Amino acid sequence: MPDANEVLKILLSRQSDRKYDKKPVETEKLERIVEAGRMAPSACNAQPWKFIVVTDDRLLKEIAEAASARLLGMNTFADQAPVIIVIVREKANISSRIGGSVKKKDYSLIDIGIASSNICTQAAAEGLGTCIMGWFDEGLVRKTLGIPSSKRVELLITLGYSLSEYREKKRKPAAETVSFNKY
Repeated sequence: MPDANEVLKILLSRQSDRKYDKKPVETEKLERIVEAGRMAPSACNAQPWKFIVVTDDRLLKEIAEAASARLLGMNTFADQAPVIIVIVREKANISSRIGGSVKKKDYSLIDIGIASSNICTQAAAEGLGTCIMGWFDEGLVRKTLGIPSSKRVELLITLGYSLSEYREKKRKPAAETVSFNKY
């Protein structure tokens, strides 16, 4: 088992990086990163995801353009990343869908969030930076990568060797966000 303090150190070091070196990411690292996402827990083991690892320069440029909203200053850094992982929501299994219907929750979105966290944590452990993006032109991403119109593209994750400075985390005090045994 890994040392608990080392795991916490990795989690605390992870940030949303918006500046990347164009140096390619080694295949072995990419394989471990997507394996961390693939092995994430999911409701009723539904695994409602497909990860598309984009490394082709032409495709990266098109996906980065789909993510960028220059007038709003959103995701203009995406074209620096040597890798973008596109997360597509797949149909959940029947158990997860029934449970979600009964509980009025879309467990597949929670599952994708967990998988994304695993991806970003493993990337941090590999010495890489990431940024999860939810703002993008879904139709353009779908068209660029040949994703069927019946599928939802939920998230994009930029990935690469970060050139961003480490930023001190700004979080609410624990007393506002954590309690034991009662609200």
